[in-house]
Amino acid sequence: MNLSRDMHTLEHWADTHHPLWIDFLRIGLGLFIFIKGVFFIQDTGAIQNLLGQNQFGWLSLGLAHYVAFAHLVGGILIAIGLVTRVAILFQLPILIGAVFFINSLRGFSAGNVELWISVLVLALLIFFFIFGSGRFSVDHLIRKPETDILY
Repeated sequence: MNLSRDMHTLEHWADTHHPLWIDFLRIGLGLFIFIKGVFFIQDTGAIQNLLGQNQFGWLSLGLAHYVAFAHLVGGILIAIGLVTRVAILFQLPILIGAVFFINSLRGFSAGNVELWISVLVLALLIFFFIFGSGRFSVDHLIRKPETDILY
């Protein structure tokens, strides 16, 4: 099994089956993650308290800084479509932690909006990790510089 060939085949399939509206969904996802990073920067004490209430203990300060930095940088990278899969890899542990360790403690009710937003963002990250950044992205321009982005 040749991983490089399989990845190229997946990227080719995703490029040919990737409607333009999905690119706008990726841009919105990236901007949403970036804005969450800004909120974390503005209130690092709240995220430290939230993380400190769980089994993470003294790691909460480091995790708070990782989450904020990964959301700020990763959100921008996902929005512009530059090294999208790598940026998503840095987001996945954060969202898995948010879904299973942070937001699920308040229950799986319809009123737990943070949980359902985290589940939605996690699902979108997995989707874009599989299907890539699409035609309207810097990744696409780097891979195919001879084509116009509008076609």
